Amino acid sequence: MELAAFVINAVLVEKRSVREVAAAHGVSKTWLYELLARYRQGGDPALAPRSRRPRRSPTQLSVEIENEIVELRKSLLEFGVEAGPATIHAHLATAHGGVGPCSVSSIWRVLSRRGFVVPEPHKRPRSSYVRFEAMLPNECWQSDMTHVTLANGRVVEIVNVIDDYSRVCVASSVFSVTTAADVVATFYQAASRWGFPASVLTDNGAIYTASFRGDRGALSTELATRGIVFKHSRPYHPQTCGKVERFHQTMKKYLANQDPPASMAELQEQLDRFVNYYNDVRPHRAKNRKTPRSAFEGRVKAGPSGSPVRNAGEFRIRHDKVDRDGKVTLRYAGKLRHLQVGRAHKGRRVMLLVDDRDVRVLSADGEFLAEVRIDPEKIYQGRKN
Repeated sequence: MELAAFVINAVLVEKRSVREVAAAHGVSKTWLYELLARYRQGGDPALAPRSRRPRRSPTQLSVEIENEIVELRKSLLEFGVEAGPATIHAHLATAHGGVGPCSVSSIWRVLSRRGFVVPEPHKRPRSSYVRFEAMLPNECWQSDMTHVTLANGRVVEIVNVIDDYSRVCVASSVFSVTTAADVVATFYQAASRWGFPASVLTDNGAIYTASFRGDRGALSTELATRGIVFKHSRPYHPQTCGKVERFHQTMKKYLANQDPPASMAELQEQLDRFVNYYNDVRPHRAKNRKTPRSAFEGRVKAGPSGSPVRNAGEFRIRHDKVDRDGKVTLRYAGKLRHLQVGRAHKGRRVMLLVDDRDVRVLSADGEFLAEVRIDPEKIYQGRKN
């Protein structure tokens, strides 16, 4: 304003020409003429800087679109799912025939202007993470168990299984206390709908592996017989199973916005509704805003090798003592089996050489005593003829 007042006084008080004043102070003659006209009409207040905002903006979002963005934001938050600008953009594109009416940045500005965005500290950049993703659907499934509290305070367990490539949730089941048999049943239920995977990745929980008990475990045995590779994360390193861990967060955020379930059956109904939305409606950031199901169906599926998997977990050495009935015990497929050695050897210390289902029983000094082939359907195993 100081420059405007100065050049006005130079013209009107000093009687200098507009051309001279404009050239001396490096301003436009046109601007100086406009300034004189404003001063003659409004005096000193008219010299105050004016807004540079355009009188009209053809690309400005309409009130209807802004309201639609806000309503989407509210409905997604109320449903308990992701409600960021990118997610809203994907939903808008679906509602408007596949083409969004505005950009993600425009949605962010609307949400910020309407008070929906709270400033947060910058997070660790995604580029700093070392990520792994399967190349095909059913190439790898991730599974993990988490806990949820019912309305009466009872804590129950949920087993989630997702496809590593597409992020499809292939199973989400509620159990009072999850057992190894429940995990196997959940796996077969998922496989009957989505097909068998080439590999499975889990943590080292007791429901998944029994290596600490000297056993392969129920799930490991079932996968090996079908030619499915079984992989475990490094102990105390949940990042290896990061995709299913992240799914737990999304699921629990949804459940936190629902009425607390009064029973396991009611919780399972809530999970089923969420899984349907997650698989078929929710655009996934990691899949370029496609739904997990469309990503799953968009490529050819991987599958088991077809040949039984042989690994170090099948070969074991166990030391035992023959009981008075002539038997020794051995865990196989998550169950304790009783193997017949013979009453003549009761009380003897023996060594069991285990090759999956084939077991050789030797005395402490290496004498061969018996051979047993385990029948997975039986608890009591007779000697091999």
